[in-house]
This record gives sequence, structure tokens and C-alpha cells, in this order.
Amino acid sequence: MNKEWSLDVLYKGYEDEKYKKDWEELKNLTKEITRFSEGLKETPEEETALIKAIEYMEQYQVLGCKLSFYIMLRQSVNTTDSQTVNELNAVEKMLSLSSKPMAAIHKFIAGIEHMDTYMEKHAKLKAYKFFISEIKKEAKHLLSDEVEEVIAKLNISAGSAWSSMQSFLTSTLEVEYRGEVITLPEVRNLAYSDDASVRKDAYYAELQSYEKIKDAISYSLNNIKTQVNTICEFRGYESPLAMTLQQSKMKKETLDAMLEAIREYLPVFHKYLKHKARLLGYHSGLPWFDMFAPMGESNTKFSVEDSKEYLVKHFRGFADDLADMVEEAFDNEWIDFYPKKGKVGGAFCENMPFVKQSRILSNFTGTLKDVVTLAHELGHAYHGMNIQEHLPLNVDYSMPVAETASTFNEAIIMEAAIKETDGSERIALIESQLQDVTQIICDIYSRFLFESAVFEKSKTGFLFADELKEIMLSAQKEAYGDGLDHEYLHPYMWVLKGHYYSENLSFYNFPYAFGGLFARGLYEKYKVEGEEFIPKYRALLNATTVMDVEGAAKEADINLEEPQFWRSSLKTIENLVEEFISATERK
Repeated sequence: MNKEWSLDVLYKGYEDEKYKKDWEELKNLTKEITRFSEGLKETPEEETALIKAIEYMEQYQVLGCKLSFYIMLRQSVNTTDSQTVNELNAVEKMLSLSSKPMAAIHKFIAGIEHMDTYMEKHAKLKAYKFFISEIKKEAKHLLSDEVEEVIAKLNISAGSAWSSMQSFLTSTLEVEYRGEVITLPEVRNLAYSDDASVRKDAYYAELQSYEKIKDAISYSLNNIKTQVNTICEFRGYESPLAMTLQQSKMKKETLDAMLEAIREYLPVFHKYLKHKARLLGYHSGLPWFDMFAPMGESNTKFSVEDSKEYLVKHFRGFADDLADMVEEAFDNEWIDFYPKKGKVGGAFCENMPFVKQSRILSNFTGTLKDVVTLAHELGHAYHGMNIQEHLPLNVDYSMPVAETASTFNEAIIMEAAIKETDGSERIALIESQLQDVTQIICDIYSRFLFESAVFEKSKTGFLFADELKEIMLSAQKEAYGDGLDHEYLHPYMWVLKGHYYSENLSFYNFPYAFGGLFARGLYEKYKVEGEEFIPKYRALLNATTVMDVEGAAKEADINLEEPQFWRSSLKTIENLVEEFISATERK
């Protein structure tokens, strides 16, 4: 089993003739689309032009994704490769050329009054009903063709460049730890060590390392958020959050219902953290460096091969198609497993429906947490599998539902693992799950508060690193309450989290809470309904690219606009907290 992914299904290298051919095809297609869009200024035969517009958009979607995914995937495992940096810059420039013609095409589609008539005549148009309805919504916020082109071109040396700088600086950051130089992902992984002194020293080493890059990255954050604020104003959005909600195909009522339930249940998470602090001998809340301190005794280590066997076994009990896909991912080089210098931290999954595969990046060290992370990313791949038969323009799901299948996978694995153990091992697993859900509720809520504040404050001035640190600390205090020791928080979380550094995707935080709670609610329905639930689950995943968030949820008979659903999910976490406290209470 190869421990690095293969991208040969796309191209075998930059010298691959297929790669060169597709580059030429993309250039020619861009020219064709530009000429076509200019012709729309006249009075074309509407129905014929509509069909041609959809065909052009489909071709561009597949070809653009194939090239850009290949380059970005190569960059993610080697951010220092100069050729890849050059190729990425080239493809971004090429794709930016489509902004003006695509804006014109979208405006043309949005202005068609007899769309329903055309949909009845053409099956493909009918299949794109939701996609077209979204174009009509977004068209209200489009600027002139010329301005759209300028924004796209300037972004290459603006928001996109600032984002690349943050990625480069954090992926190449050298951390001095106990006389050695290690990578940022390596020092962050030490937070899970069973040695308290290792955790504490790693925490201080990590914070110290950010001093070298904090000022440069503060410029990245300020300029990206200022750019987003400016574009939101130009487009007539009330705020970046309003723009994100429209991009997310999600109602404000749904977000408000979820946040209301989260705020109600924050004391439950504080209770867990304070109890863990007492178990570790603290009296003023838990210090950040011990948030991931393992509890109980779980010394199980996994090889990559062990992970495959473990995941396939437990997913087989849910659905054969999920287990089969996991086997394929391990056997056919979908996954890049181990950390190394120049490789980005964390983990992600890139769905590639045009080849009916996905690619998964992890930083695997052999812990159960790493296995759960693989389960999470394989959930994304399963989501991709359930939408890969859609037409090319119907394969993008929005941020909130993006974490649904991934977190559902986590629930399967963790519940199975807990059932198989008892005593100290069981405590370790329960507490590990509580660590994770505390992250998707408390930490994600703190990130939401932080980003909201940065957007607001950056309207009137530049936020230097020290001010960003204070905003981060304030958000953590509100989210974690007295569960954490306020003398030992993490003022640099804004430096390392790449989610803040996208010029096209703001507030990539609340979707994690949404996905976690949505998945827990779905899993509870599965436990009640059994086999009858599985077709609903697949239908829900399939619907996420052709319906809004609320509509997709209704495929599983769920109303997201009322706090009660979210409370029911949070209640399952409260039960887990009580079980942990009961099992560890000192007599």
C-alpha cells in the first residue's frame, strides 16, 4: 500500500502531453466563451443561446477543475516547489479571464423570462433548475462585466496572494522545541501527548514560533478582510455574513436557531472542561495546553494498514457502499498520509466527480484521533460519491452541509469504538469524543466571534498583531467561559487557521458546528429508524447540490429553522458529559 497519493488519474506531471493538451484546450475554450458572451450583447436566438451557454459552462467547469485541482493538490504536499507555484499562478491568471464572460453569461441567463418554458422542452435545463435559480439570485449582486474582470484579475495579486503567503509561512515555519527544529504540524500534534511536560513545552514552543511570522500574517488577514468588505459593499450585500449565507444556500433563520441552541448549551461544555481540569489538578479552569490531554488509558497505536481494517469493519455495519469506497481509497492511492516539511498541516478531502474519485490529505501519526480524522475525510469522499452522477454544474455543495457526511462517519466510528471497550479504555474514548465536540462547538463559536469582530473593526482601521491577539482572546473567553484558565489561552489561533484566509470564502467556521450537530441529529435518527434511514441519508447527500440547506434536510424529515432540532443534538453531548463525569468522579 502506497502511503502517498497518486495524481496520475489527472496527469503524470507537468510534462504530460495530456496536461499540455488540456492547457491549450482551456485557453481556446476561454477565447470561445469570451466571443460567445460578447455576442450576447446583440439579440441572439434566446433558446439556442441558453443551451450553448450551459454547454460552455459545463466544459469550463470540468476542464478548469481538472487543471486547478491537480496543481493545488501538488502544492499542498510541497508548498516550496517553485514550478508548482508558477503553474498555480498561471492557472489562476487563466481562470480569471473567464470572470467577465461568465458574468455576462450569468446576466443573460438571469434575464430570461421564459425559463420555465425552456425547461419543459429540455431535460438538461430542468435538471439545472436549482442551479439556474441560484444564478438569478446572485445576478442581483453582479457588477458590470468590466468591473467583474478587474476584480478577478486584481485578486491574483491581492487576496489570493495574501492567502498563499499565509499558507507558505505556516507550512514552512520552523519550531524550536527542546533543542530540535520541527514543523508546525509536528509541534501541534504534541498537544495529544500523554506526557504533561511535553504538552506544556510544545504549547510554549508553538506560541513562540508565531512571533516570527505574526506581523506578516496580520497583513494577510487585514488585506483579505478589507477586500471582502469592499466587494460586499460594491455588490450590495448587507455584510460578509449575508454574502456567506447566500453562498451557503442557507437561511439566516437556520443559523440563528443553531446559535441560539449553542449558547444555551455552552455551560455543558464548560462543566466538562472544569471537571477535566479538576482531574488534572487545576482549580482555575483547564489551561489550553492540557485541553487535549488524554484521559484514561488508551495506548492503542494504529498503522495505516490497521486503520484500513478498522474503518472498513465498522463502516461495513452501516452500508456496504461506504465500506467499499474506503477500501478503494486505501488501495488505489487516494490518500497522502504522513507529515513532512513543506506539506500543509491538518487534513482535507478534494472531491473530483469528473473522475469519480477523491484525494485525501492527512498528517497521520498512528493515534485513534488520526483514524477518526481519516474517517472524517472519507466521509467527504462518500459525499462526493453520492453526487458524482449529477451533471457537471450540479456537483458543488455549500459550506454548511459540507461537514455532514464527514461528521456522520465520525459518529459511526466513535460509537462503535466506545461500545467495544470498558473501564479506563472506555473513559479515554468518551473523553476523546468530548474533545472533538468541544472543538466544533466552543472553538468554532470563538472563531465565529473572532471573524465577525475582525470584519467589523477592519472597516475603520488596520488591526496589528497585538490587537488581533486581544480579539482572539476575547472570543475564546466568551466561548469557553470559565471552563478554561484565562491565563493560558491561545492568542495566535488566527495565525494558523487557513479558514480565515480565503478571499472567496468567509466564515468557514459555523459550517463545522452545523455539520457536527446536523450529523449527530441524523445519527440519532439512524439509531431509531435503522435500515429505513439509509436511503433517506443517501437522498439527503444527493440533494445537497440541487437544493438549499433546508430543502435537503427535509429529505430526512428535519426542520432546521427551529432551535429544537439543534437542542436535541446538543442533548446527546450533554449525556456524554454526564457519563464522563460519572465514570471519573473521585469517590
